[in-house]
Amino acid sequence: MRVGVAIFVGLVATASLAQAQAQAPRALTIDDLYDPATRIDFSGGAPSGMAWVSDTHYLWPKTEAGGVAWQKVEAATGTAVALFDLKAVSDRAAEALGLESAVVGRALNSRGLEMNPDRTGAVVSLENDLYFIPLDDMGRAQRLTSTVEEEEEFTFSPSGEMVGFLRGNDLYVVDVDHRRERRLTTTGGPQLLNGKLDWVYQEEIYGRGNYRAYWWSPNSQHLAFLQLDETPVPEFTVVDHIPRRLTVETWDYPKPGDPNPGVKLGVVSAAGGTPAWVDVDRYAPLQYLIVNVSWMPDSARVVYQVQNREQTWLDLNTAALDGTEVKTLLRETTKAWVSGNGAPLWLEDGSFLWVSERTGWKHIFHYTAAGTLIRPVTTGEWDARTFHGMDASNTFAYFSGTERSYIGGDIYRIRLDGTGLTRLSQAAGTHTANFSPGLAHYLDTWSDLHTPPTVKVHKADGAAVRTVHESSISALAQVRTVKPEFLQVKTRDGFVMEALLYRPTNASAARKVPVMQFTYGGPSAPRVANRWGGAGNMYYQMLADRGIAVWICDNRSASGKGVQSAWTSYKQLGVQELADIEDGLGWLRRQPWANGVFGLDGWSYGGFMTTYALTHSKSFAMGIGGGNVTDWRLYDSIYTERMMLMPQNNSEGYDKSSVLKAASQLHGELLLMHGVIDDNVHLQNTMQFTYELQKAGKPFRLMLYEKSRHGVTDPLLVKHMRQTMFDFTVDTLLKTRPATATSDAAQARR
Repeated sequence: MRVGVAIFVGLVATASLAQAQAQAPRALTIDDLYDPATRIDFSGGAPSGMAWVSDTHYLWPKTEAGGVAWQKVEAATGTAVALFDLKAVSDRAAEALGLESAVVGRALNSRGLEMNPDRTGAVVSLENDLYFIPLDDMGRAQRLTSTVEEEEEFTFSPSGEMVGFLRGNDLYVVDVDHRRERRLTTTGGPQLLNGKLDWVYQEEIYGRGNYRAYWWSPNSQHLAFLQLDETPVPEFTVVDHIPRRLTVETWDYPKPGDPNPGVKLGVVSAAGGTPAWVDVDRYAPLQYLIVNVSWMPDSARVVYQVQNREQTWLDLNTAALDGTEVKTLLRETTKAWVSGNGAPLWLEDGSFLWVSERTGWKHIFHYTAAGTLIRPVTTGEWDARTFHGMDASNTFAYFSGTERSYIGGDIYRIRLDGTGLTRLSQAAGTHTANFSPGLAHYLDTWSDLHTPPTVKVHKADGAAVRTVHESSISALAQVRTVKPEFLQVKTRDGFVMEALLYRPTNASAARKVPVMQFTYGGPSAPRVANRWGGAGNMYYQMLADRGIAVWICDNRSASGKGVQSAWTSYKQLGVQELADIEDGLGWLRRQPWANGVFGLDGWSYGGFMTTYALTHSKSFAMGIGGGNVTDWRLYDSIYTERMMLMPQNNSEGYDKSSVLKAASQLHGELLLMHGVIDDNVHLQNTMQFTYELQKAGKPFRLMLYEKSRHGVTDPLLVKHMRQTMFDFTVDTLLKTRPATATSDAAQARR
């Protein structure tokens, strides 16, 4: 009897052990994160692209098998109806237009569908022409243009009756109902762009990928537009080596000190006629930028913002429709550079709200119609990062900011007189708000470091209405992870840096581990954040599981603690950043579990910081620099001159910030990576650096990615890149001998 019991117990124990082993979390792999066929979705799958159509309903381009299903959702109940039947609309339009239904369907099956304001119709581009497609059964599909040239940057007028577009770098409009086309400008060509942005304006001022440079007046009767003259701008050549006959691209690309494009602001009637040019004679030619264009609510005046090319001041101006009666409402200045913070918000009494960083922190200010300051609406050593607007009664202004946490983000409202500041969001973490037109409701997407995104509908007072989406990632329980922790580390002069640590579970004084730091480091671009990180954070988990601690520590200029902290990089990019990074390493050296072996990894500005650190410090055993600037004379004029001025005005600063000039001082093993057709940070940066390293007899590794621009996006190349980075990190950090106790102590005293 006892033997039988013993056997039974043994069998149960064996079965339990086998079950436990079968369910034990496993190690993450590169395939889990980056293989296009087997990768696990760690994003949480929160819905995106939602756009309010009223205070009670929003549109959701729901991703489904085969594309997008546009739904109109009642915010309070979640009741959803199809905005349109894709097949029915495609079939009906195809019959009317003499096209194939599948062709029309592919054009409509897009998250970026250009719809009229009431969402009853859309304009699409088919075979380089524009077509109006009714989304209901009330209208007839119509061909709007018929030319061999391509129409670009098309958009509906606020009334929905017209569509504006660009052709051959000239501005046109077409009447939707009557298909009457009007050419509004006539001078466009390869070097003169009417209504279209060039490379540097879209990248550095109006937003990457946005080439549209025209703005409808609220009453749809006029359009304001920029004219860019590329004639003085030097060209840069980018070469694709994959075709048998090389593909050569030529970009107008001004580097620091080069001529920028000439810029003018025009106003033209949608009915046609000669454009009027806004008077900018007070500004020196080629020495100013037009950084924002909008309209007064009554459409009587155009509103525009002008900066000098080194961006040390910004003027807020208005002008009459004929370009005269120019009024300067205010001029922004700071101790360093001035950043653009969007258009003013006009109130019913003619006064306006304006976002400014003049105090070193981003806040909202209330001005009279004449530009006289009434009062600051928000104040404090925190940022009102995103201004959402003012409610219809002009009682509350809504914004998102960092009043509670620099590493999170919350949603707030405050009265116009600056009283009654109320935090509407409750849970700590990062809240992103999407408000309805009248600010009656908002969608709040929330996550923290440990929780994938949740989306909820809220009333304007913050009260939750319903949960739209709550993420759950079952695969998290199947893989080994460590619990990351937030830390604060002081620099030698007392600045508190925010940090995030992924420490291997078995790291201890008896088993010390190396540390890999990931950085970006650029001004006002923090990486430490209390939000869900998806596959990126899981990559950190994979390194920690292999016995390498991961360290993310924001130097002060990147911290997001007001632009006043970013100004410490002014005229000397890299210098203060590296000093702060070194102070973070000093803290790590004092930890009993760290062995004093450090690596650094970064892309773009982070690539610059990696190569700058390895040529200006001996603290790192290795580094991975991707898409990196190696001398700021090689990057674009508008971004660089904002922080560094023109080279002729700051030659010493450019030299101090140069990686090229310090190539002979390279210390540690280096892996360089770059996209071959990068039109942003040109491959020239890496090629010039490798040339200097070769002349100095310095070994390094290089990996180039063909068909890739500033970011590597091809899934197979991404997997290769990540595997290369992972292998290099593990091979170098785990095989590097820790510093001696003597040198450890010496470094700790630095």
